[in-house]
Amino acid sequence: MKKWTALLFTFLLIISGCAQERYTNISVDEAAQMIQKGDVVVLDVRTEEEYASGHIPGAMLLPLQQLQERINELKKDETYIVVCRSGNRSAQASELLAKEGFTNIYNMTGGMNEWNGDVEK
Repeated sequence: MKKWTALLFTFLLIISGCAQERYTNISVDEAAQMIQKGDVVVLDVRTEEEYASGHIPGAMLLPLQQLQERINELKKDETYIVVCRSGNRSAQASELLAKEGFTNIYNMTGGMNEWNGDVEK
């Protein structure tokens, strides 16, 4: 009986570990605070056209469609705030980065739609 209990406990630990998000969702206000403090890379995963229409100053453009093939351009020890238009593509990108071993990933929920800070064109 103890063996089955231990096996069940181990199985549940494994399952619960797989279900956890490996990145952190943050609001646009939290992102603005982090950017202001510095030492973060803003990773914009929108298209080139969307980026050209206005982006967070200093943001690095790496469209989601190119992320997998260009992931080696990123440093795993950096802190990234991942941004898109609404927060959906950035969540996908954040998940991909986490699966590839990046550990300091922040998904800006609401995206540029909710961003009210400075914008560069």
